[in-house]
Amino acid sequence: AAKTESPSGPRPDNNLTWRSMHDYDPTKNMQKPERVVDAVPPKGCCTCSIMMVLVKDFKVVSPNVEYSEDAITSNYDYQTTEVKMTADGAWELHPKTVAYKFKTDRRVPKLGVMLVGLGGNNGTTVTAGILANKHGITWMTKDGLRKPNYYGSLTHAATCRVGNYQGEEVHVPFSSLLPMVHPNDIVVGGWDISSLNLADAMERARVLDFELQKQLVPYMRGTMPLPGIYDPDFIAANQVGRADNLIKGQPRGAAHSLDSVVVLWTANTERYAEVLEGLNDTAANLLAAVERDEAEIAPSTLYALACVQEGVPFVNGSPQNTFVPGLIELATEAGVLIGGDDFKSGQTKMKSVLVDYLVGAGIKPVSIVSYNHLGNNDGMNLSAPATFRSKEISKSNVVDDMVLSNELLYAPGEHPDHVVVIKYVPYVADSKRALDEYVSEIFMGGRNTIAMHNTCEDSLLAAPIILDLVILAELLTRIRLARDGEELAGLHPVAVLLSYLTKAPLVPQGTPVVNALAKQRAMLENVFRACVGLAPENNMMLEFKA
Repeated sequence: AAKTESPSGPRPDNNLTWRSMHDYDPTKNMQKPERVVDAVPPKGCCTCSIMMVLVKDFKVVSPNVEYSEDAITSNYDYQTTEVKMTADGAWELHPKTVAYKFKTDRRVPKLGVMLVGLGGNNGTTVTAGILANKHGITWMTKDGLRKPNYYGSLTHAATCRVGNYQGEEVHVPFSSLLPMVHPNDIVVGGWDISSLNLADAMERARVLDFELQKQLVPYMRGTMPLPGIYDPDFIAANQVGRADNLIKGQPRGAAHSLDSVVVLWTANTERYAEVLEGLNDTAANLLAAVERDEAEIAPSTLYALACVQEGVPFVNGSPQNTFVPGLIELATEAGVLIGGDDFKSGQTKMKSVLVDYLVGAGIKPVSIVSYNHLGNNDGMNLSAPATFRSKEISKSNVVDDMVLSNELLYAPGEHPDHVVVIKYVPYVADSKRALDEYVSEIFMGGRNTIAMHNTCEDSLLAAPIILDLVILAELLTRIRLARDGEELAGLHPVAVLLSYLTKAPLVPQGTPVVNALAKQRAMLENVFRACVGLAPENNMMLEFKA
């Protein structure tokens, strides 16, 4: 493409990255784009240059926003619509505005994460990824030189649109919306029922390229997982061979001179625990059941309970019902963040996008069949019927809110056939195969079938999601809000804002469950925008339509 001066004139190198479909001019005080794609527009197409601006840092200038050394305070008008039914059965929509105040602590702490399942595929991959990025480790493969990155991380590899500059869209890194911990600065520790040091556990996992593993061994060999809680009644019997590093009782964290700690469960999927009156249905009953050493209290619930008692956020990355009613009550009373359930990384993430698209387009999915096979330890554990049932529930509920949103397509009680199958195939190791078939009814009795094949490198998809969950969980503890002149208080301890990253979002009682991926991301982004006094992203772009 010809290198000519942009129609809008020279641009200052003000912490900007310019991306153009057609040209850029390095002589006009412009920062060179990270990537320039040359394209010739089709005949009859608008030939204007399409520019994207990436701003690494920003400050909101508004009478409703105040910056201090320690905090960002935002007075925010939340606009919503209240629906009412009149006495004669007519429906009325009442737009209303509610005033909120947000206050976000700008002080980014020294953060540690304690992983339950540190020596597993996810735990070793997270640790290795942080170390490779922190130390700038590169490695060769048959495809050439590879450099470490955080691809797959919402917080550190995604951007948000914040406005327009001279008619061109401006984006910022998601991590610039609010002060966040950088993954390189996270201190990693945790528990595991296997005693292997992290270097040997990384080799056992068979996730990372071998040349990278060799360079990471000196950094990881000295890290040993703390002994973990093992209850063979809650996981598959085939896990007994790994269980050589065991403790009894509640876990305690190690001291690392940290300002903040988040605990995250990335260990084996457990079977569902029974929720029984007098056992775990209330806070008092759960505590009493633990004192009696009741067999139906799952290890994951014990870890979560210890975290609540210590005031430490806990995130559940597996599908079991860790958060029994008694535990949710305890966390709510104590104001301790809990979030989950089950990492949303591959097949389910695609499903939450595709079904949202189909239903939103007026197309009626009537059959959804999902098949998986994988060969890592997660797959081996899921080969037991009881643990598979936990995963089946978490994968199956992902379409519910989208189906219920459209009674033009579905009668009350009607639901697509939805089947999930998971098989253990050792040879494929961590490279999970996911096959999906979506059959939908379309115009005038027609049928549409979509078939997908998805090769998901399981732990490489999950690791950045784990980092996002830890980073966001910590950040949420620094946000306080108040409504209509009330006293500032923390967000609800049940962290619904983590929904974008989980298959089966944990939400406060009475809160609608949203599984559609775009809505989940918009919720998270727009709350963070409100924290700095920015309007929600509505994509109306009226400034270009008048």
